[in-house]
Amino acid sequence: MSGEVNCEQIEAETESFFAACAEATLRLGRCLGKLVRTGDCLALSGPLGAGKTCFVSGLAAGMGVAGRVASPSFIVMRRHPGPVYLYHADAYRLQSPDELEEAGLYEWLEHGAVALEWADRVTEVLPPEALRIRIDYEGEGRRLHFTPANPRHQAMLKALRECAG
Repeated sequence: MSGEVNCEQIEAETESFFAACAEATLRLGRCLGKLVRTGDCLALSGPLGAGKTCFVSGLAAGMGVAGRVASPSFIVMRRHPGPVYLYHADAYRLQSPDELEEAGLYEWLEHGAVALEWADRVTEVLPPEALRIRIDYEGEGRRLHFTPANPRHQAMLKALRECAG
């Protein structure tokens, strides 16, 4: 893999990783995808073009999901079959957080894992157990901040550190 994936603890609850290129962002997603299971909600936020969909593409690959992952901005959610179904959703165009709940967020979690882009727009309806992932620009690369909600997330981040090298 080209690019650098460095790990750095930035505060007690949040783990930060630097991805120097898109391939590094994909790799972090693949590493995390191997750990995802039904009922997981990954709440992604960050500015336009930061790499949320790129990260979800890697996540899907790590989950064993077949097919291409594309942004669901115009349709709210795309379902991708795999050993664990991936429900890739986007809150960017929603008028209110209730629209996400009405679209089926909690039903999706019963049948698979949810990767939700623009999650910061619908925090009121997110499950309290959501793993929050913020992606920000940092120079030519990206900084991914993971905020765990429970001990399982902390174990996932430990495994992510090991996988990312």
